[in-house]
Amino acid sequence: GDCFWFGVLAAAFLLSLGWLYIGLVLLNDLHNFNEFLFRHWGHWLDWSLVLLPVASVMVTYSTLLLLLALLLHLCGQPLHLHWLHKGLLLLTVLLVAAALVGLEIQWQEEWKSLHLSLQATAPFLHLGAVVAITLLAWPVADTFYRAQKRDPKVLLLLLFLGVALAIYLAPLGISSPCLMEHDQLPQKPELVGHRGAPMLAPENTLMSLQKTAECGASVFETDVMVSSDGVPFLMHDDRLGRTTNVASVFPDRAAGHSADFSWAELKQLNAGTWFLERKPFWGSEKLSDADRREAQNQTVPSLRELLLAAAPLNLSVMFDLRRPPPNHTYHHTFVNRTLDAVLSAGVPQAMVLWLPDEERAEVQRRAPGLRQVYGYRKENGTERPQRLNLPYQDLPLTDIKLLQRDNVSVNLFVVNKPWLFSLLWCAGADSVTTNACQLLQQLPHPVWLISPRTYLVIWTVSDCVSALLLLWIFFLQGKCAKEREQAVSETAVLLTKINNLLE
Repeated sequence: GDCFWFGVLAAAFLLSLGWLYIGLVLLNDLHNFNEFLFRHWGHWLDWSLVLLPVASVMVTYSTLLLLLALLLHLCGQPLHLHWLHKGLLLLTVLLVAAALVGLEIQWQEEWKSLHLSLQATAPFLHLGAVVAITLLAWPVADTFYRAQKRDPKVLLLLLFLGVALAIYLAPLGISSPCLMEHDQLPQKPELVGHRGAPMLAPENTLMSLQKTAECGASVFETDVMVSSDGVPFLMHDDRLGRTTNVASVFPDRAAGHSADFSWAELKQLNAGTWFLERKPFWGSEKLSDADRREAQNQTVPSLRELLLAAAPLNLSVMFDLRRPPPNHTYHHTFVNRTLDAVLSAGVPQAMVLWLPDEERAEVQRRAPGLRQVYGYRKENGTERPQRLNLPYQDLPLTDIKLLQRDNVSVNLFVVNKPWLFSLLWCAGADSVTTNACQLLQQLPHPVWLISPRTYLVIWTVSDCVSALLLLWIFFLQGKCAKEREQAVSETAVLLTKINNLLE
């Protein structure tokens, strides 16, 4: 019984610790998950406020219980878990298992993010594993010398040494672009504001455009739809409910498609109060009173308004174009309608980065000065893409420099956390799309950068020190075991003499 529950306890600890790590990785993309749930449930919740506290509680609880179990074992006492602890441990295992299954079903691309994160954390995870296996040597050695049967002792020793050897040699499989000489570090990637600066201002608004310029980004990235009367405007969602007050202005049409509203109707909507009420990014900077007043007065901007406002700020504009629903007046002509708006704005064509694939050849014919950006790597038969805009999970880091050798610039999205930005910086990305331009702009260098020679020294020293400590621990435990045996033998002799005297 105790062996089984100790196994459950160890499994709960490892699973909860792993889930905490996964949760920290997921934070980079969690805003997308929040938006997904809002579109389906209609209620906003920042799930980072649930994910991390729950994972932290599970890790803390299982860690304390595991330490207590190890102490009891070292003292020669049975575990005897209370039924409440047994239930909580099983609940922990089931919760993490359910979360992993949900991740596999609904958010498979995050496994790529997890794999990518190991390139940023593997050197440090290795050091942590070396420390853990060294600390674990004491109870393992104690168990080894206390065991009476030979086969279990040999199995335990082989298992422990096998795990230790795997940990010691793990750096042979570690590859990270940030293991490089300092003078080989590529230029810092430029920043592309994802819908502007959505941590500092309501997304896809002129205030967000201004904040994008202030935080050092070079491009404002957005999404464009065409209104029912043919005006291209900024909007990401198919429904207006998340980023406007459409439910109060047009309550009967709140569930309607964003493109089914006329431009006059769209201008009646407030596009900023939701930002103050929901605070979509937990932990973002507190707004000043002036910024709060400005946010409260934001409206839905047209594409033309955006371009005219971006030109004096020296900001380029990159946008994706969303096709209107089938019954829309401009369902078949939305590309030309959008291009007309771009050309009528009179801004330099080179400041526009054109993402839509629909009718690209016609767009290039009418506006050859637009910078064409592609969302795929494959050549289209007539032109080789010179600018790529890809999810950061979809491009192997080793391919970035290969593309650059072919004069292909690479923008990766959406990158919010310093660890991921640092990794892509080391890999040589030209630019990244981010929600956190104000944070990434302040990074003077990657979070870590270690030369291969220095890492080799760290690896060798840590492994050697750990191996020596393992030998010392097993030697010391062996010596203690002999002393225990001698004490038991002397006690037995003494008891025998006492019994003889009494007889």
